Amino acid sequence: MQQQSPWARGLRGAIVLLAGAACLPAMADMTLKASHQFPGGKGDVRDEMVQIIAREVNAAKVGLEIKVYPGASLVKANEQWKAMQTGQIDMTSFPLDYASGFHPQFGATLMPGLVKSHEHALRLNKSPFMDEIRKVVEQGGAHVLADAWLAGAFGGKEKCIRKPDDVQGMKIRSAGATFARMWAGAGASIVSISSNEVYNALQQGVATGTDTSTGSMVSFRLYEQLKCVTAPGDNALWFMYEPVLISKRTWDKLDDKQKAALKAASAKAEAYFAAESKKLDDKMVEAFKKAGDEVVTLTDAEFDAWRAVAQKTSYKEFGEKVPGGKELIEKALGVK
Repeated sequence: MQQQSPWARGLRGAIVLLAGAACLPAMADMTLKASHQFPGGKGDVRDEMVQIIAREVNAAKVGLEIKVYPGASLVKANEQWKAMQTGQIDMTSFPLDYASGFHPQFGATLMPGLVKSHEHALRLNKSPFMDEIRKVVEQGGAHVLADAWLAGAFGGKEKCIRKPDDVQGMKIRSAGATFARMWAGAGASIVSISSNEVYNALQQGVATGTDTSTGSMVSFRLYEQLKCVTAPGDNALWFMYEPVLISKRTWDKLDDKQKAALKAASAKAEAYFAAESKKLDDKMVEAFKKAGDEVVTLTDAEFDAWRAVAQKTSYKEFGEKVPGGKELIEKALGVK
């Protein structure tokens, strides 16, 4: 048998390697880290929103892969915004008010009475108010991929909360500073504790009322401690903006095909959230009724009374202390 030269053997080896490589699956050109604080794999609509984007983009085969890290497994809840700026993560599903320490304008996205219903939230998304919020997001180094508004409720351990007079003397735990100002303005004292401590606080009488998202009302089993809950209905006081964001530095690195795939996936995720978030409200109402609790909604007059308190407290302070705050509130109130 004729012996091959070293050159021929080398050439043959290179051909074998190339042929083997051709059989391997293509590697993604870029892998993005998507982080958030919400439970993974347990039906949380915010996690599923991010998972939809990841699945759709991964399936688009545009050289882009998204890996999701739920449950604050990569970055703590309040540190997601900063982690995007430092490059630790690329994407997040994030309650924007959490970053109001960096950009105080974000406080307007958890403001009493600015968003009255899910339908109102959709109209607000297309308004000059949200144009301004997105502009601040961009200036802060991020880009909005998908809008998401989560409704909330509030309730009392001993009675229903309908009118401002109802909270006089109550001890209320609030989800945000803007709501705390409104409750205090109506005569309540504020209890500062984390959301996972609310159940025990109500049980022990440390708190006699609380506000939080409708999803958290159920997941923390607050129907076991509250006698009455004020559901969102058509006159909700509580809505929180929790968009899916991508670092602008990462966004600018993507090519046109990758951006198009991410936009299409985000639009699908946004539509999913819009449908599912309303179901969270319905599940809350069902859970409270099943527990034998009273469920009420605000009338137009009751809503207006609460907004009047907010105007003297939350809106006033926001307008005085936040650059452009007064104009932001006016733009939001201009959306009917």
